[in-house]
Amino acid sequence: MSSARDDDQAAERVVIRDKRKIDPSGGKATEAETAASDKTDEAPAEATKDTAAADGAAEKERKPSHAAPEPDEEASTAAKPAADKAEPTGVGAPLGAELEALRGELEERTRDLQRVTAEYANYRKRVDRDRGVQAEQSTGLVITALLPVLDDLDRAREHGDLVGPFAAVAEQLVAALGKFGLSAFGEKGDPFDPTRHEAVAHRTSSDVTEPTCVEVMRRGYLLSDRLLRAALVAVADPE
Repeated sequence: MSSARDDDQAAERVVIRDKRKIDPSGGKATEAETAASDKTDEAPAEATKDTAAADGAAEKERKPSHAAPEPDEEASTAAKPAADKAEPTGVGAPLGAELEALRGELEERTRDLQRVTAEYANYRKRVDRDRGVQAEQSTGLVITALLPVLDDLDRAREHGDLVGPFAAVAEQLVAALGKFGLSAFGEKGDPFDPTRHEAVAHRTSSDVTEPTCVEVMRRGYLLSDRLLRAALVAVADPE
């Protein structure tokens, strides 16, 4: 080992020999001599570089093979964007849950709105129906109060007293009440209807084949389809 070290030290020594000759005239070396000297100096420098390379290879062989490799900066740099991209995956779960909650709340509000709309529509229909019923009842009360007047007009017509201007006024009154849906019924010879006629007298007759109104004491009145007053009649039954 000592001999090898001595050889290495001998190889590392740099010996410079200046073989240039001084020009007696000016003291400067010639160009040829300078080039020869440079070549001589380059040879030991190259030998020194070879020796350093050999020492480096020997040092690497002495290092243990199981030594951990140094971290690669490029690999760590490439791993960072991957980690950054993986972060939003954890954030997406809360956003999805919140979106589902909002969607469910929206559907619930939509159902509430539809239910309220249907209830309001039913309420309007019920109010309109009740308003119509109340208006018809009010009209019926007013016309019912005027029915005795109509009865007097019928008696005056039967006795021939409804003539002249008074007859024109009576006709106008009947026409005005007819616009509200008032209609009279109860004529002699009508079949007896217990739902519309009120029998005050009964007799038998061979001229009828079914119960028939043979005499009308007072006419009845309908307001649209509603019965305001039944007619007073005398009924004849078949023998």
